[in-house]
Amino acid sequence: MTRDRVTFVASESPEAQAALKRLRQRYGDAGDNADVIVALGGDGLMLSCLHRVMTGGFHGQQLPIYGMNQGTLGFLMNPYAEDDLLIRLAVAESSTLHPLRMKARGRNGKITEAHAINEVSLFRETHQAAKLRIFVDNRMRLESLTCDGILLATPAGSTAYNLSAHGPILPLNAGVMALTPISAFRPRRWRGALLHHEAVVRLEVLEAEKRPVSAVADHNEVRSIVEVEIEEDRSIALQLLFDPGGALGERILTEQFAP
Repeated sequence: MTRDRVTFVASESPEAQAALKRLRQRYGDAGDNADVIVALGGDGLMLSCLHRVMTGGFHGQQLPIYGMNQGTLGFLMNPYAEDDLLIRLAVAESSTLHPLRMKARGRNGKITEAHAINEVSLFRETHQAAKLRIFVDNRMRLESLTCDGILLATPAGSTAYNLSAHGPILPLNAGVMALTPISAFRPRRWRGALLHHEAVVRLEVLEAEKRPVSAVADHNEVRSIVEVEIEEDRSIALQLLFDPGGALGERILTEQFAP
């Protein structure tokens, strides 16, 4: 597949909008005929673009995305440069991401489905700690976890909130997910688990009325849930493009040796 026809998207920051104008003047914008998306912004914009691709928001096409950092962190982005963009796209390396699919059932019985690139998280909604029961592949693994919450992270998301919650960094192609508690109180020494990427995780909320819990798939929140089921969605394959030597797998490996 060629990468000559580019469409640009940008965050709302003045820097990103100025870069968008300059790049469109220089390279044009293929719009509906594009075969690659160039995203100008930070990791938040990249996640937004990935969700937009999943839902067919780019003219129904599953286009690869090449990000250039015009944001703060830019872990999912390449360095910003205006010269030789088409050459950079031609030699860029592809990393494939499979999102998580969340199916949450509320106290009202309503089922809500959403996808997550980074993680699906459960959080307590009040001052009361959450109490959760954990099932993996229909087998109960933990009868009761008292905590502020819990998250299931993909390798791509393992360096984000998961790492801040003291979860492990996962190599991109390791075929595992990280189940990480957030401020676990009981059992105090439980630090989480590494699960095979084909595992199906079900989390039950105990005492849901007294201890309300919300579920969040990236930026999609469902409040007052009683149960959530999470699994990897292999039917969706998202393509991120990186400059040679800077692919996502290498970045995640490098992060493990960061001081």
